[in-house]
Amino acid sequence: MDNKKIVMDAVEKNRDLIVDVSDQTFCFAETGFHEFKTAKLYEKVLREQGFDVQMDIDGMPTAFKAVYGKGHPVIAFLAEYDALPELSQKGGCTKREPVEGDNPDGHGCGHNLLGAGTLAAAIATKAYLEESGKEGTVVLFGCPSEEKGNSKTLMARDGVFDGVDVAFTWHPADVNGVNTMSTLANVSVFFRFKGITSHAAASPDQGRSALDAAELMSVGVNYLREHITSDARVHYAYRDVGGIAPNVVQGHSCVHYFVRAPKSYQVQEILARVIDVAEGAAKMTGTEMSYELYAGLSDYIPNHVVSEVLQGAFDEIGAPDFDDKDYELARKFFYEAYTPEEVESKKAAMRKRYGQLAEVLFEKPLHSSVAPLRYNVGIQYGSSDVGDASYVMPTAWLGTATATIGTPSHTWQMTAHGTTEIAHKAMLRAGEVLALAATRFIDEPELAEKAKAELKEETGGEYICPIPKEIGPRLDE
Repeated sequence: MDNKKIVMDAVEKNRDLIVDVSDQTFCFAETGFHEFKTAKLYEKVLREQGFDVQMDIDGMPTAFKAVYGKGHPVIAFLAEYDALPELSQKGGCTKREPVEGDNPDGHGCGHNLLGAGTLAAAIATKAYLEESGKEGTVVLFGCPSEEKGNSKTLMARDGVFDGVDVAFTWHPADVNGVNTMSTLANVSVFFRFKGITSHAAASPDQGRSALDAAELMSVGVNYLREHITSDARVHYAYRDVGGIAPNVVQGHSCVHYFVRAPKSYQVQEILARVIDVAEGAAKMTGTEMSYELYAGLSDYIPNHVVSEVLQGAFDEIGAPDFDDKDYELARKFFYEAYTPEEVESKKAAMRKRYGQLAEVLFEKPLHSSVAPLRYNVGIQYGSSDVGDASYVMPTAWLGTATATIGTPSHTWQMTAHGTTEIAHKAMLRAGEVLALAATRFIDEPELAEKAKAELKEETGGEYICPIPKEIGPRLDE
């Protein structure tokens, strides 16, 4: 049986539908936990495609679980579809030009493409189950609010992923390849200080400054940075400075901290020390300190078994098929969407990364090959709730070149790529590759057992969620 032909035919048959889902999601541009139009669109499409769809998963109205088939292996695809604040931008436009209307938000991380690409994979895997007559279950999980709400963390904690044998996802990028880089685990914590207000000149001795406490905490954490692992990151922002009157001793303050590190246990160790610093600052100023864990993420564990199957599928199908029109548009993005100084900076970075090949890429700035599979390539200095999924089910993750080389995520330039033929081709290719990899596990169920054994060896069979059970999704923020 020709697995490649089956999945590629299925994606091609549904090409217009998949592109329409992506483009509609782009226009909706709904931020985390508010993806109501998007979720309804997915529900409609999936039901029409023959999936059993359950909405409002784990207390999240815009989360869903769509299932087709029966028995094992159970293969999951992880969809994301939330936008980012303040990144509204017309698709295909190489100049900064927000979309007309009241919505200021946009898909600066390409999640309109991400969700539709996993939809393509689920549809194509379903087609393989139908044509082959083999046993297996395909599940598409709708995972809202990746950018701020960490839905997959909550889903992993609450057992939503239980029973899954292997999981796949992907992400829009400027290169084609299977991601084997770990991400940083993190926690997001609010520290609040309560003091005593007083006249800062007439009776300062009666006041206890909550702002002083917050500032002393920041000083203490600055000294702490020297004594934690060099790959850790601790950053903060003042959320409440206690008022605007300098002649009043500030009676309240709040500072928001992120603690990131390569592994979850390292984050917890550093967080305990940050809490100690905050308590010390409170004692020094005679104030009261409380803290609230807002959110958290685990590091991503690339599963070698699943990643190698995914790489094999990517090598077999190949990179997106870009044509002269795509390269022409890519050149416009490369040179017109940035200042001359930014273009030169990008070129310097590309020369360092690609060597002599960079000169070719300056004229055809789209990644048109599949990168080889490599391990131990360092850490991706960002965070994703895919990490928590990877702790509870063997997971692999790829990227396809939906954007011109050198396009950073979380920018209007990335948003602008989101409805182009470049992005559509790369999104559809991602769906094909994910589905072909899934068929390998259907054909060889023992691969899933090997993947699960690897995960158990890596984690010891233990997953400690960084978000306590009493904290649910923050739906109204």
